[in-house]
Amino acid sequence: MRDTEFMRIGARLFTEGLVGGNFGNISVRAEGGFYITRNGSYLDDPGNPVFVPLEGPVPPEASSEYRVHRQVYRSTRHNALIHAHPPYTVAASLVYDEIVPVDIEGQTFCPIIPVVDGKPGSEEIARNVANALCLSLVTVVKGHGTFASGKSLDEAFILTSLVEHSSHVLWLVGDLQGDTE
Repeated sequence: MRDTEFMRIGARLFTEGLVGGNFGNISVRAEGGFYITRNGSYLDDPGNPVFVPLEGPVPPEASSEYRVHRQVYRSTRHNALIHAHPPYTVAASLVYDEIVPVDIEGQTFCPIIPVVDGKPGSEEIARNVANALCLSLVTVVKGHGTFASGKSLDEAFILTSLVEHSSHVLWLVGDLQGDTE
C-alpha cells in the first residue's frame, strides 16, 4: 500500500512539474518513525520507501533531507510531508520573505506562506522548516523548494500544487518580474 501511495503521489508531482528528475522527497509518519523515499530516487518510480526511526541511526539509503522530515515529525502532529521544487514558488522565495497569494484559492487555503533559510540536508534547514510547519501547513526554503505537510500525502500534494498555482499567478500579474514604477 505505502509503495503504491508514494508512486501515485510522486507521479502526480512529476506530471505537474512540481519536481524534476530525482529532486524532492516524500515521507509518511509510522510507529516510532517514518517512511521516506530513497536518496536519489525518481519520485514517479521511487522504489520501496526506507524506514527512519525518530531517534538513532539513519539508514544510508534514506533521502538526504531525512533531517527535515525527522524534525518535523518530532515537532508537529503532521502525518505526511512532501518536499518539492516547484519553479514559480522557488522564484517567489527569491523575491519575498513570505509569499502572500493574490488568488482566491491561495488566500483561502494558504494566506501566508513563510519563506525560511537553510542549506539542503543541514540541521539548520530542519530546524527552520519544522518551526515554520508548527504554524503553517506549508513553507518554502529560499531558492530551494517547498515542504508541505498534512494528515495525508494527498493533503500535502494539494498544498504543494496550490502554492505553485498561487506563485504562478503572482508571476502572471507581474509581482515576480521586478516591475518598478
